[in-house]
Amino acid sequence: MTTANLFVITAPSGAGKTSLVKALIENTEDICVSISHTTRPKRPGEIEGVNYHFVHQTDFLQMVAQNQFLEHAQVFDNYYGTSQHWVAQQFKKGIDVILEIDWQGALQVRKLKHDCISIFILPPSRAALEQRLRQRAQDSDIVIARRMEQAIDELTHYVEFDYLVVNDQFEIALRDLQAIVRSQRLTHRIQAQKQENLLKSLLA
Repeated sequence: MTTANLFVITAPSGAGKTSLVKALIENTEDICVSISHTTRPKRPGEIEGVNYHFVHQTDFLQMVAQNQFLEHAQVFDNYYGTSQHWVAQQFKKGIDVILEIDWQGALQVRKLKHDCISIFILPPSRAALEQRLRQRAQDSDIVIARRMEQAIDELTHYVEFDYLVVNDQFEIALRDLQAIVRSQRLTHRIQAQKQENLLKSLLA
């Protein structure tokens, strides 16, 4: 057994998941975001083992055949996946792991890791979600409309998750995430292992 937790965090585009996870990592000890394997080319400034584990498509597909991924997906012409071995290495160090993945990836993970903790980030309203997408100033109206349709579809999967966090006020949403992490670290499963010597001495 491990004293670490696996957190799966999902949200529609524009809900603020990436910013929240970044702040959570910066303000919480012994927790990290999973470093995925990918077959896409390395971009300028990216570092092997920091941004991604860059692998050839042949190697990636071999890993799929050997069931080495907790979850994996094909996005356009590239593959992305979360290595079971990499997660296990973090667990050995007592480090909690966060997977930032979509609902389909979350479904794959829950089938393999029944004790994972799943969190869905909700926007405060449709209007706020659309405004955040427009503030990026990256997409045309057509693309934004398509993203909104996709977001509404993704939101229907909130029922599959353990926790719901509304990202209306960023600091409150961050505190909610920290509270979830804190509570999971205090469960019987975790504390019985961490406090094994204390429990033995108390019951001697």
